[in-house]
Formats: sequence, structure tokens, C-alpha cells
Amino acid sequence: MTPAAPRRRRSPFAPQVLPDGHRHFSHRAVLARRAVLGGLLLSGVGGGVVLARPAGEDPETVAATGPAPVPPSAPPDPPQPVAPVQTQPTAVEGPSRTAADSPWVVVNKQHPLQPREYAPALAVVGGAEVAAVIAPDLRALLGDAERDGVVLGVASGYRSYERQRAVHENAVRRDGLDAAESLSARPGYSEHQTGLAVDFSGRTRPRCLLEDCFAQTPESDWLRAHAGRYGFLLRYPEGATAVTGYDAEPWHWRWVGTDLVQRLAGSGTATLEEFFGVSGGTGYA
Repeated sequence: MTPAAPRRRRSPFAPQVLPDGHRHFSHRAVLARRAVLGGLLLSGVGGGVVLARPAGEDPETVAATGPAPVPPSAPPDPPQPVAPVQTQPTAVEGPSRTAADSPWVVVNKQHPLQPREYAPALAVVGGAEVAAVIAPDLRALLGDAERDGVVLGVASGYRSYERQRAVHENAVRRDGLDAAESLSARPGYSEHQTGLAVDFSGRTRPRCLLEDCFAQTPESDWLRAHAGRYGFLLRYPEGATAVTGYDAEPWHWRWVGTDLVQRLAGSGTATLEEFFGVSGGTGYA
């Protein structure tokens, strides 16, 4: 009788083969596999070995024990503070950007008029006072618009230092300081004091006088299409509050002359601050 071959000891890693051919890892086999894997990971750290977790774990192991726990990731580094952008003056040949009587003067919450109580030479156009230098272009604009069937009016032109003080104080009493200063300048900081700014009105929707809905009127459409030919720039466009310091005002147009309007259009720049590299913003200097 041939002696029976000695039974080989079953490896602790070996699965049990079921009658249907599937493999099943016992709890003991799973623990043994994990112990060896842990040892490999520890030795890999010391020996410079990087072990990657297989893309697909053995499905039977997962079924028996669940997926291996994923170690928590390290918290992200805290965001670093962003340094404020420092604007630099842009070298553009032309009139002064600081002289109160210059057509290119930049007046905003960072740059008041010098002197604060400056007053220009005046003319009357459309029943309102404006700087005399803009009178010919403004008259031409109003006349050509009317010939196109668009009746524009001048709701506001020049305002003296004292008049601007009254306008600002009234807005603060009515709306509170924060809301008032998003639309109304302090005296000495207003473009209206230069006489170069005009608030237009329209006949089609009188209730939109100095209101956002003026942007949806035929008068506003005409101005956007044609005002540049007369040297006027939409001074406070939509989305530029952080630059100009004021909410959008579709009725407020500033005379800068046709040369500068063309330069702005050619550069794709909407505001004087961005074109000249002049600081602006919602806070007063």
C-alpha cells in the first residue's frame, strides 16, 4: 500500500475554493494579508519604496471586510493675503489729468478738485449751466438727436461747491451715508463741479429720470450709439463701481473730447481710471 502523501499545510493567504469556482477569503486570511501589507508599507518608507494602492481591490476581499479606510487628507494651507494693486500713471500725451480746467481731469473719491471750490467759465445749454468749453458739442448733440426723433434734455449740468454740498447732505438724510455715497459725491469731489458732466433726461419715460431704467429707453440707446461723436463718455458704466467709486449711472455722461473717446475705444477701456492708470474706488482719500 502506497503511503499517503503528507498533507501540505494550507497557506493562511489562500482562499477557499467554492463548488461554483468562486474564491472566498476567510477572516483569518484577510487579517494575514493586511499584516503583511502593513509590514511592506513600513519597510517601504525606510527603503525609499513607494507602494501605490491597486486601482481595483479584490472584490471578494472588499465584500468580506469592506473597503480599506482612507486616511484623512491634510488640511489645505490657509489662503495668503492678496496685496492691493498699486496703479501707476500711464504715459499718455495730452491735457492734464489733475488741472481742474482740463478736459481730461480725473475727479473721483481719491482725487478731489484743486482747488476744492473751483468754478469754470459757464454757458447755458438746454436751460442748464455747463462749462463753456462743452457748449458747442452739447448743442450739436441735442440738435442731432432731435433730428433723429430723440428728444433729450439736460437734467443737471454744473453744480457749484455749495450746491453739491446741499445735494450730498440731502441724499445722506434721505438714504443714509453708505447709500448716498454710492451715487452722490461730496463737495469738491464731483464731476458736476467741473461743468464737464451732464445728466441727460428723456421724453419717452419721464419716470426714469435719474433712475436705472433710463438704460432701457430710446434716449439711452441713442446716446450709447452717438454720444462719442460729440466727445461724451459714459462715465459710470455697469460693473465698474470698484473702479469709479459709483454705481452705474446710464444718464451721467462726461465730456472729454473726441480724441480721448477714440483712444478709449481703441484700447477697449471703459473708464478714465483704467486708461490713465489713476487710482479710484469707493473710499475717500
